[in-house]
Amino acid sequence: MLEFLSNRAVTLLPQKNVSWPWTELRSNWSLNWCRSSVFSHFFSSQHKLFLAEGTEKEPEVVFLGDYTVAFLQQSEVWENFFAPLHCLNFGIPEDRIENVLWRIENGELDSVKAKVVVLSVGCNDHTSSPEAVSEGIVTCAAAIKSHLPEAQVVVLKLLPCGQHPNSQRDRRRHINEQLSKALKGQAQVQLVDLDPGLVRLDGSISHHDMFDFLHLSRQGYKSTFEPLADLVAQLLREATGAGGDTPITGP
Repeated sequence: MLEFLSNRAVTLLPQKNVSWPWTELRSNWSLNWCRSSVFSHFFSSQHKLFLAEGTEKEPEVVFLGDYTVAFLQQSEVWENFFAPLHCLNFGIPEDRIENVLWRIENGELDSVKAKVVVLSVGCNDHTSSPEAVSEGIVTCAAAIKSHLPEAQVVVLKLLPCGQHPNSQRDRRRHINEQLSKALKGQAQVQLVDLDPGLVRLDGSISHHDMFDFLHLSRQGYKSTFEPLADLVAQLLREATGAGGDTPITGP
């Protein structure tokens, strides 16, 4: 159970002998960082489902994070490219960084022996500074490695948003820049930019790619995540010693 104290930070998660970049929510972080979704029925039911799936199934790949990966499971890209790779999707649409950390530290990776973990988080952390969001994402990657030290961790950069240039798009760009610096040279952790050119020459994003200029459409998922399937397949081949560079193809 998380315990919230005024504007001061409290211990966020059971530490399990992990050396975190931070062990408390910092006092300059908004209390909104710890929101009630942690205790919501949907969050709880999804967490229990993921625990069960992790125990009952033997995934090679786990997708973990927010709406970007949660809605991926509803796309043809998932069915055609990722499902054949024995993937599990542990995405919850409204998750923020602290939700993902809580889930990691409360068993979601304990029963899996995944060779690859794909992390997408930070898009819902609107009220925290780019530096804090970047630090939180790096901490999520560290938490994953602490539970699955042999796994390859793929951290996804935040995609642009908004029909036209805007402050949130600039903010996400800043977060990505901070991530590039923080994750540079990290063993078995790679930062991946899925953006195939969502922002057009005039600075706009098409509703064909993001139907509400925030969430990916079917076309958007196809253009952004199909290339990721090739990378994931390659990482799996390397993990099993198969090698090669032949990309996986859909039906």
